[in-house]
Amino acid sequence: MTPMTAQKRLPAAFMRGGTSNALIFHARDLPADRETWPELFCAAMGSPDPNGRQLNGMGGGISSLSKVCVIGPPTRPDADIDYTFFQIAVDRAEADISGNCGNMSSAMGPFAVDEGLVSAGDGEAVVRIHNTNTARMIHARFPVEDGRAAVNGDFSLPGVAGTGAPVRLDFLEPGGASTGSLLPTGRPVDRLDIPGSGALDVSIVDAANLCCFVRAADIGLAGVETPAMLEGDADALALLDAVRRAAGEAAGLDPVPGSIPKVGMVAPPTAFETLSGERLGPADMDFSARMISVGRPHRAVPLTAALCLGVAARIDGTLVQEASRASVGNDIRIGHPSGIALVAAEVSGSGARSHAERAVVYRTARRLMDGFVYAPRR
Repeated sequence: MTPMTAQKRLPAAFMRGGTSNALIFHARDLPADRETWPELFCAAMGSPDPNGRQLNGMGGGISSLSKVCVIGPPTRPDADIDYTFFQIAVDRAEADISGNCGNMSSAMGPFAVDEGLVSAGDGEAVVRIHNTNTARMIHARFPVEDGRAAVNGDFSLPGVAGTGAPVRLDFLEPGGASTGSLLPTGRPVDRLDIPGSGALDVSIVDAANLCCFVRAADIGLAGVETPAMLEGDADALALLDAVRRAAGEAAGLDPVPGSIPKVGMVAPPTAFETLSGERLGPADMDFSARMISVGRPHRAVPLTAALCLGVAARIDGTLVQEASRASVGNDIRIGHPSGIALVAAEVSGSGARSHAERAVVYRTARRLMDGFVYAPRR
């Protein structure tokens, strides 16, 4: 048997935030040398795994289940906590900090209250979160019962079984989270030369996370494909990744990381069947979207991508606005494989002068486990 000293033992929690799961660490419990963190996190999650399953770690074999969050004391006066997100690749020893995870952001406020990092009485708590990946502020609002974040509630989140207590996330000034500019190229649409495919219209928008969007019809798809259908279409995935890389270069990224920009395709409201078997019609949504992260199709739209889509729908001339209904109301309804995502976005100005004031979304979160995680020493 391998002695226990061959593994590093670290206090950790395991939480669901929105439609993602992640290991959560206190910064105080990690090595002082932050350069060692990526290797440690990959070992804990079971990456790299050429089989794509992460059976030898805490990961779940897909990007939404291969995440790590680190919480520490605030480094700015208007925040209660600092939160750093690490996207752990499944098949590579890579821990990417180039962007935030909006879904796991919903777990940070409840974690902070339950851990005693933020004091809160019964009622509504407000936790001011500084996301260090994007240098942006997020305000989390959620109910507290008996001094702990409430878990039970009647809010239903597509893609998550059951209901829970709602967590409202206000992303303040979300524009330019990755590049410093809401429209990194200064244009709502760019005509990019995609290697092997020719010219293609792309909207590159940086709100909560850097994303690029194409018309589904331009790449021969309907925009309502299931994740399984997309996973079986190697040519479409290769084309979307080529679009992602070209958009990243156009946005000034050098090199282009593996996790940003996120790439998605949009389509006008179109009927489709969700992964749970529910039939949705055009009247149920303002537009349809399918998102890809780290080469894998999402079963639900990632939160930061939903926020970016919502902001893009408010910017004149983007492909997202083009696909949207003519009369988009206060809430923007995004059709995705698991159902409908509701977001709200406030954008002032127009064109290159557009400014994202805030973006709002609701999620649920739940602590699943806490104790110790073991990471093999490599």
